[in-house]
Amino acid sequence: MQRSTIDEVRRISPLGPPSIHPVGVRELHAAYATEQLRPTDVIEAVLSRIAARGEDSIWISRWPDHELRQRAADLERIGQDRGMAGMPLFGVPCAVKDNIDVAGLPTTAACPAFRYWPDRNAGCVQRLIDAGAIVVGKTNMDQFATGLTGTRSPYGIAQSVFGGGLIAGGSSSGSAVAVATGLVCFALATDTAGSGRVPAAMNGIVGCKPTRGLVSTTGVVPACRSLDCVSILATTVPDAETLLGVISGPDDRDPWSRVPRGRTNGSYPPSPVRLAVPTGLDFEGDGAMRDAFDAAVAHAGQHTTNLVPTTIAPLLEAGELLYHGPWVAERLAELETFFAHHPGEVLPITRQVIEDGRRFTAVDTFRAWHRLKELQHWTDRLWQRAELLIMPTVPTTFTVDEIAADPLRRNTVLGRFTQFVNLLDLAAVTVPAGQAADGRPASATLIGPAFSEPLLLSVATRLAPTVGGRP
Repeated sequence: MQRSTIDEVRRISPLGPPSIHPVGVRELHAAYATEQLRPTDVIEAVLSRIAARGEDSIWISRWPDHELRQRAADLERIGQDRGMAGMPLFGVPCAVKDNIDVAGLPTTAACPAFRYWPDRNAGCVQRLIDAGAIVVGKTNMDQFATGLTGTRSPYGIAQSVFGGGLIAGGSSSGSAVAVATGLVCFALATDTAGSGRVPAAMNGIVGCKPTRGLVSTTGVVPACRSLDCVSILATTVPDAETLLGVISGPDDRDPWSRVPRGRTNGSYPPSPVRLAVPTGLDFEGDGAMRDAFDAAVAHAGQHTTNLVPTTIAPLLEAGELLYHGPWVAERLAELETFFAHHPGEVLPITRQVIEDGRRFTAVDTFRAWHRLKELQHWTDRLWQRAELLIMPTVPTTFTVDEIAADPLRRNTVLGRFTQFVNLLDLAAVTVPAGQAADGRPASATLIGPAFSEPLLLSVATRLAPTVGGRP
């Protein structure tokens, strides 16, 4: 790697992928190991890129420049004293979604009236810092992580790096754009209904949504507490694998933390897998996105023993329970008191969605829970026929103006293929799948049962095409 590469500000074409790829975790680590770069060089490049972009609605808060420079200098001294041993993220700049606590920076969940100043890091953030990462700042998001568009924030709208007025996707919009524009090497997001996978798809990067409880949610503002996940946005699947290894693990402070069962580490051999392929998909009439997914399936067919056609009607039914069933009341359970004391401080669209939880009764909840158990049983039988499922991440894309014209229905469309995953206790990895014929980003998501991350990441590495000109 030449020093000029990391100093180069990423250019964005009017509609299509950025012409210069961001630097990834492993790439940067190699540059440090060979002394081609130092952390102070990288932070200067980060600050230069941020200044060059100006007001782009990526950040809600950031560490002052001098504090970032000091953190980089401190790491350099550590590196000189004892090297990079035990610090897999030495000097790697990252971003954190603003519903995840970073001590010393405010947490707002994109609601200024909700702002508080945490005195300790979220568990996952502390693991990053202990591994040598440099947190640059907190990123923009759909308010209270309620939305998949990236347009529900009083801090502005971060748009897709593919241009053309496309939404960045949400709710982790700022985190995705920060990675895709090369401002940071990776970012933490959250993903309850698809909030990490949809923005990954809209910006041509990798989104890893682990099994619920594999990564601690201590220090994360709850959206739907029983379903919430911390997720990873990165430029490559191997980077996502490295990062998951850093932030995952049990947490005694988190009652939702879970211990993985079965194989949880090590790479799977490059043997083919049985891959379930959905039939009867509704792409909202978007033929270009259908064609792009068909191409992704054809590519996947080269790495499988068998493509197993399957209906996904039970999965889609499960997904409907999230916003059209009583799980929306779980969001209200977290925010009801705040809503009561700050009636004018929440975006109308956010309030409308969450307040809808009031219409569900306890009887409704038990009925939905019983139906979900039946749908989970169907899903368990799917894994007897195939090891993983491949899905399009989104049926279609929308511009900011299109979302403004029909915000609720189009938000629902974006979650069609993502929102069932946590309800059914599944894991998922989203990877770029090239571009649609008109230059929009295409994406595919691999889905597997709980704690299938090693297999998911192994297969995703083989299926992912080049990202920004590299594997």
